Amino acid sequence: MAFHLNIVTPERKVFSDDVDNVYLPGADGEMGILSMHAALVTAMDAGELRYSKDGKVVELAVGHGFAEVTQEKVTVLTDVAFEQDEIDEAKVEAAMERAHKTLAEIDPEEAEEVAAQQKVIASAMAQLALKKKGRG
Repeated sequence: MAFHLNIVTPERKVFSDDVDNVYLPGADGEMGILSMHAALVTAMDAGELRYSKDGKVVELAVGHGFAEVTQEKVTVLTDVAFEQDEIDEAKVEAAMERAHKTLAEIDPEEAEEVAAQQKVIASAMAQLALKKKGRG
């Protein structure tokens, strides 16, 4: 039994269609969702989001965000979402390097800036992991 999946970033609607299942990187670990799932709202960590439609599995690297689950649909709001072929490995590695450098230079007492740089690093790691998985 299918349900509707929406994946949205601040820049674009990444995906909107019926799917058979979705697996997302919840804040407490990977979460699998099937049709008629109990309603919930959960925080998401950066990682891999997978869904299947008509027997085909699609994988995306996603950043931090939230997922709202109802019995009929799942809405994912995330800061970034990329399929393997959209990931520019060199750009991602450069962004991660800049974030590591900034993190080393900022005052640890600046909690917001530390958290922002850690989010950049986590998102970059998720993208690189998906890109490398495609080559494996």
